[in-house]
Amino acid sequence: MNKAELLKTYFGYDTFRKGQEEIIDAILSGRDAIAIMPTGAGKSLCYQVPALMLPGITLVISPLISLMQDQVKSLNEAGVHAAFINSSLTEIQIVKALALAAKGAYKIIYVAPERLESAGFMQFASQVDISMVTVDEAHCISQWGQDFRPSYLKIVEFIDRLAIRPVVSAFTATATGEVKEDIECILKLKDPEVVVTGFDRENLYYSVEHISGKRKDAFVLDHIEKHPDESGIIYCATRKNVDALYETLFKQGIPVARYHAGMSSEMRKKSQDDFIYDRTPVIVATNAFGMGIDKSNARFVIHYNMPQSMENYYQEAGRAGRDGENARCILLFSAQDIMIGKFLLEKKEFEGTDSEDIEFLKQRDLYRLHVMEEYCKTTQCLRNYILKYFGEKVSAPCNNCGNCHHHYEEVDMTEDARWVINCLAETRGGYGLNIVAGTLLGANRARLKEIGAVSYRSYGMLAHRKEADIRLLIEEMIREGYIYQTDSEYSVLRIGDISGLKSEDAYVGIRKMEEKKAPVQKKRKAKSTDALTSAGYKLFERLRQLRLMIAKEEGMPPYIVFSDKTLIDMCAKLPGNEEEMLDVSGVGENKLHKYGRRFLEEIAGFLAENPGAVVSMAEGEEGG
Repeated sequence: MNKAELLKTYFGYDTFRKGQEEIIDAILSGRDAIAIMPTGAGKSLCYQVPALMLPGITLVISPLISLMQDQVKSLNEAGVHAAFINSSLTEIQIVKALALAAKGAYKIIYVAPERLESAGFMQFASQVDISMVTVDEAHCISQWGQDFRPSYLKIVEFIDRLAIRPVVSAFTATATGEVKEDIECILKLKDPEVVVTGFDRENLYYSVEHISGKRKDAFVLDHIEKHPDESGIIYCATRKNVDALYETLFKQGIPVARYHAGMSSEMRKKSQDDFIYDRTPVIVATNAFGMGIDKSNARFVIHYNMPQSMENYYQEAGRAGRDGENARCILLFSAQDIMIGKFLLEKKEFEGTDSEDIEFLKQRDLYRLHVMEEYCKTTQCLRNYILKYFGEKVSAPCNNCGNCHHHYEEVDMTEDARWVINCLAETRGGYGLNIVAGTLLGANRARLKEIGAVSYRSYGMLAHRKEADIRLLIEEMIREGYIYQTDSEYSVLRIGDISGLKSEDAYVGIRKMEEKKAPVQKKRKAKSTDALTSAGYKLFERLRQLRLMIAKEEGMPPYIVFSDKTLIDMCAKLPGNEEEMLDVSGVGENKLHKYGRRFLEEIAGFLAENPGAVVSMAEGEEGG
């Protein structure tokens, strides 16, 4: 079979998505490859399709057990023989799996990077034909990456020890320019085909809400109550916040799970399964949860606290809308989040890192935290902010994010900016934002009297302004370089380069947000339940119930049977026989053989009960 036939037969798709064929063709021609593709763009097919066409075995190096298990289940469901080798298996099971692999039972084997060091696995690798080594989540090999894993450095040594060097391919969703270079250099990729399909996830709607304290709980509750049928993840920075928010939601009768490293492995496994199998559609978790969780129908990701880096945020928020349907990524920001972020960075351990590199990495982490803070405070297009960070050129605002759906009033604060500089000169750079803002406001505070600020010339000179506006002004002056903020434990404000402020045509302004009603999200070609009529939605729910029944019988997550997108396509196309069922996006021959009859019967039964029913009003798109 050629690549197009394989795509249709095993995975049920008629066409490749952007970038997939380039990578596949490069691999089949014997070239190394590196692909940076956003979550949901179909990275796995880029190595799975050529793995089926290459003569030997493909080893996929993957960082998490859950990631491997999901991928192997999905492949076996599609009729592709695959296995995984990791610590969840006993030594006897591993020996048996490797023996079967040596006899050609599997085309694709997922393996944890730590396993590459074992003598038994190395012996196996030296006896079989390995056509390709694929490095999944390849950013883990770079100290610039947000998930650096020292065990990934062993991959190069493993490849070097093989008698014949295989094709090496690397895949990630989150890589800045530095990380991409690290991946290419550390893995010793030879003249690799480099494909960057872009970081834009058009189906995701980004927004930042400035909310503090218990108001965050109220926001989360309100969102869940307004979207009772939706599945989503709520990320918290600390275990304490996870537990507290979980209790709040649980007491309100919301079916919710929680996940953090302080729970036992059994409890974490139960929470993960409850979420994946849709028993609890909402999960509250730390960032220990999610990597490798291929749940396609999460309609929202809410960050209760600001993440520590844009890489983390992009990866975590990207777990929404993996099926290509519209989803929301909401970040709840308060000033306390910055302090929490710095505290967590101070506690961070740098396992396997040379002592001389640790200070450099700490400065890198503080820079990333600052980038994230700026994202939360920017009044510009949020999507463009993310894309620019990852090195993409941007043009017009997206008109599909929270900031694009607000009206901003431009306020000239040039003279105010000069008074800020005057105040910093009087404080001699010894105080932070609260003291400076309070002084300019002329606030009646004991601390200001104690340090003598009430006698400054600048005291009360901006009393006509709101404190929020003064804070916005100071943030803008930091961005412009007129002021800088120290990274010490007690951060203070100091004068930067103020030469630009001395010019007659100097201008410093702030943009004040005035909310307006957000328009409906951009229409997409992909089908969603919005394209279904009331009859179509009833059929969709019946197909979901059938999928759930089958998933329970088979002991696997529902989305591995069929994704929501595939069920929606069934509702739109209403297949009446096996040939028509194969025309449904996501239905390959193996799944047709296993499940096709039952879904055809369910559709036929519905149509018999509802003669003449119109179920869909839109056309869809293909793509694996």
